[in-house]
Amino acid sequence: MSASTAEQATAAEKAPPADQARLYGVCDYYDAESLLTEAERRVLGRLRSFLDREAQPLLADYWERGEFPAQLAQPLIDLDLMEPAELTGAPDAISNPARGIYQGFRIFELARTDASLATWYTSQAGLFRTAIRVGASPEQQAEWMPKVVDFSLKGVFSLTEPDSGSDIAGGLSTTARREGDSWILDGAKRWIGGAVSADVLAVFARDTADGQVKAFLVDRAAAGVTLEKIHGKTALRMMQNAHISLHGVRVPESMRLHNVDSFKDVAAMLRAMRSDVAWIATGIQAGAFEAALRYVTERRQFGRQLGSFQLVQEKLARMLGNVTSSLSLVVRLTEQQSRGIYRDQDSALAKMQTSLLMRETVALAREVVGGNGITLETDVARFHADAEAVYSYEGTHEINALIVGRALTGESAFTR
Repeated sequence: MSASTAEQATAAEKAPPADQARLYGVCDYYDAESLLTEAERRVLGRLRSFLDREAQPLLADYWERGEFPAQLAQPLIDLDLMEPAELTGAPDAISNPARGIYQGFRIFELARTDASLATWYTSQAGLFRTAIRVGASPEQQAEWMPKVVDFSLKGVFSLTEPDSGSDIAGGLSTTARREGDSWILDGAKRWIGGAVSADVLAVFARDTADGQVKAFLVDRAAAGVTLEKIHGKTALRMMQNAHISLHGVRVPESMRLHNVDSFKDVAAMLRAMRSDVAWIATGIQAGAFEAALRYVTERRQFGRQLGSFQLVQEKLARMLGNVTSSLSLVVRLTEQQSRGIYRDQDSALAKMQTSLLMRETVALAREVVGGNGITLETDVARFHADAEAVYSYEGTHEINALIVGRALTGESAFTR
């Protein structure tokens, strides 16, 4: 057998059966089906069915109201998506690329339906879980991680502050003061999504004794904690972001994340979380593209299907190219991280580029849908608006570009 024939035979063995229901259709989105095991496709198919049947009909109304559809929360949890029973026999995602790819496509599926749903789920499955996985001691992980996975301990990642976002490494002003077996926290956090429904807040504060950043699990209802919903948003309207005030909040030493002793440890968390946001940006592109494609194949103008016009087809092709390019990036990054290779510049490049392509994709989708693209009825408007929030969080375009530039040149261009 020749080498090319052997390669074809191997590819045929990996390909799903022709009669098997496929999750991805148009140009097969970077041949996504071959990247997932049969069990993973079943779990994602279960998620897809739920999102299409239960979530989709609610989105426009709740987006316009600026409220999260709370009736979707428990059913989403019950889908058992974080550590699905069907996949428990597989090695941990850190050492198994297939599991990492599944987690990426879980984010992709949520985001191609709605960015707020993806952000809500990932605040637990990504941000908070990463805080525990990276920041907690082995003993703390043994106690808390099972509760994180089954959502019996809901938490949020509370890092950003009212006056510090991109400069949080040096600008973090929330303080922690040791008093015996307790710590006293003072300060404020802002833009913390999901805080109002969390059990605990993973709060990052600067130790007044050594100036280093520490992390604490703070009871949301503790004395001195005040949460205020942020109103007036034009993006991620369903996601409930909060402003958190901390006034003399007492936290026991046992609730300090014992593996967080400096901002370097926080940066290790951000390194992992940027890849999640890159998957969200990719999913948003897919959702906007699919919504635009549906519209132009149904809408008629000048007596013809809108999708039959050359300029419309060119824009559709560019959108699909952006989605496919973004998937190539996030899949490669996820495979690399699944082998234990985590580098700031890699996750920063993926977040930077997928968000840049996302901005173009949602704009093209809005363009081909015309005036109806600013209404919630076509879905395009949601993706178009929500993309602006995703473009900025977990590092703006400029900050991520400077992280990549520093790796390329060996010179830091950050202001001092």
